[in-house]
Amino acid sequence: MVTEQSIVSYSLLVVEDDTMVCLSIGCILARKFPDATVYTAENGQIGLEIFKEHSPEIVITDINMPVMDGIEMAGKIKSIKADTKFIVLTGYSDKNYLERFSEIGFEDYIVKPVDLGKLFAAIEKCRAKITL
Repeated sequence: MVTEQSIVSYSLLVVEDDTMVCLSIGCILARKFPDATVYTAENGQIGLEIFKEHSPEIVITDINMPVMDGIEMAGKIKSIKADTKFIVLTGYSDKNYLERFSEIGFEDYIVKPVDLGKLFAAIEKCRAKITL
């Protein structure tokens, strides 16, 4: 039984190399999910550093990024905290990357441009699976 007291806050990390997209998604998610703490990073290396510091339960990531791509970042994050939930943002041209990412494991993927309704639903699905 879920009661008011049993609802615990959680955190999201958005990793996207397009700064405007990253900040926009971060702001939208902070408004849509006021019980969540939202972090943003512009590449996988910064995303990994933020993850190590804050350990968010859900990571929303682009695949193809400079410095460290989403696949490498996800592999490192999964080695730190295996139950981390991933939502992948991808372009149509990223099919090969998506196959590689599926070996690491993800909850959902969303093709760019991002459909916010699909993103919200994917976050809710991940949130339902979180064990805090």
